[in-house]
Amino acid sequence: MDKFFKVSQNGSTVKTEIFAGLTTFMTMAYIIALNPNLLTNFGAEGMSLWNGVFLATCIASAIGTFVMAFAANKPFAMAPGMGLNSFFATVIANIVAITGMSYTQSFQAGLIIILIEGIVFLVLSLLNIRQKIVEAIPLGVRLGIGPAIGLMLMNIGLGSNAGVYSETGGPFYVMRDFFGALTASSAKNTMGSGYDAMVLSVITMFVGLFIIVLLARKKIKGAVLIGMLIASVVYWAGQGIFLGVNPFESLKTASFLPPFQDMFTTTFFKFNFTGFLDIGWFTIITLIITFCMIDMFDTIGTLVGTASRAGMLDKKGNMPNMKQALIADAVGTVAGAVMGTSTVTTFVESASGVEAGGRTGLTALTTGILFLACIFIAPIAAIIPAAATSSALIYVGILMLGGLKKIDFDDIFQIVPVFIMLLAMPISGSIGHGIGLALITYTVLKVFSGKAKDVSILTYVISILFLVKFFLVA
Repeated sequence: MDKFFKVSQNGSTVKTEIFAGLTTFMTMAYIIALNPNLLTNFGAEGMSLWNGVFLATCIASAIGTFVMAFAANKPFAMAPGMGLNSFFATVIANIVAITGMSYTQSFQAGLIIILIEGIVFLVLSLLNIRQKIVEAIPLGVRLGIGPAIGLMLMNIGLGSNAGVYSETGGPFYVMRDFFGALTASSAKNTMGSGYDAMVLSVITMFVGLFIIVLLARKKIKGAVLIGMLIASVVYWAGQGIFLGVNPFESLKTASFLPPFQDMFTTTFFKFNFTGFLDIGWFTIITLIITFCMIDMFDTIGTLVGTASRAGMLDKKGNMPNMKQALIADAVGTVAGAVMGTSTVTTFVESASGVEAGGRTGLTALTTGILFLACIFIAPIAAIIPAAATSSALIYVGILMLGGLKKIDFDDIFQIVPVFIMLLAMPISGSIGHGIGLALITYTVLKVFSGKAKDVSILTYVISILFLVKFFLVA
């Protein structure tokens, strides 16, 4: 393992890489249950489709992550992208309205869009076109991607990761509904019986965060993972003592047998070409372009931002083996379409594994194996509380803000696009949209400052495409 993945050569150890892979997995394990929930309207379309998407999520994530491990030797994990899966669910609902087909039939038609997107990206990656697009992003913007992702991670951790439901509605979130309330009494009135669960989530989150910080300060390996595990124990204990809930109740009736039959009948190679053609060519082309743009810049942003934090970028801000990493992304998307899920992309939560010391593909291999194992142990992964994973996301987000010191604050052409991106990325919840706004800002500033020649042709093209996407594509 050491020689194959060049672990020692990259300043790491096999033990550290495995710990890092486990850390990455724990921060993104939520996708295993959340993705099928989103794509099937929380099981409203029947458990057969839910089970099919569940297995597709595990298998496609593992395939993409394995390719990342062996082809690119990078510590990045892959799974169906958040935001992209919500968009895909909306697209499926629209296909139902356009064609009158059932949700499952529309889902199978929509998978063809994902398949085409993946094939397009595979060709572009093999021809180095995607890497050229990465290089077209101005250095200042590239340097700002990491800190912007850091803010996005903190927003996920504090803002939207640990949602609480109650008889008064939901989800209620930490920053908006707990710290955002004027008083404790107003928070109680808003959240009702969910207030106690919210308090427990906040305590869990900050206990985990402080433990991670203290352990990391003492340079203890696996600080992030240990902090998450201790935070989980705090949450489970709190559920039993203060909420009167058995956190392991779901394990009593949980099935550990993979529902392969459901996948084979609903999602595996189930492409509905007849229904696909009924969507309409203009809509099809628009959707493919939209998915391509969001996926491309989400992936580019995650790779560049996380690699920057790990010290994997060269002096020009480029990442070695970028081509192989982009190929892994494309293969993951094609595998996802074949298995039955939305676009598979590099996960921003990979930053937690990088912070835990992951530097090679062994980290990714570990995460991929755990995804495959979840075919059998998904009920166990499901009991890891979101509040515990929030601790890791907040900590990593804080550290990634350190990348701002690389920005030249005296250069208006760097600082303005970067700060636009810092605001846009967490607010929009999209790495791609944040980069797009930064590129548009950079291009406009250069043009109206009489420095139009400083902007590459490819940067102009990308900026125009984003303008079209923002203003003309729904």
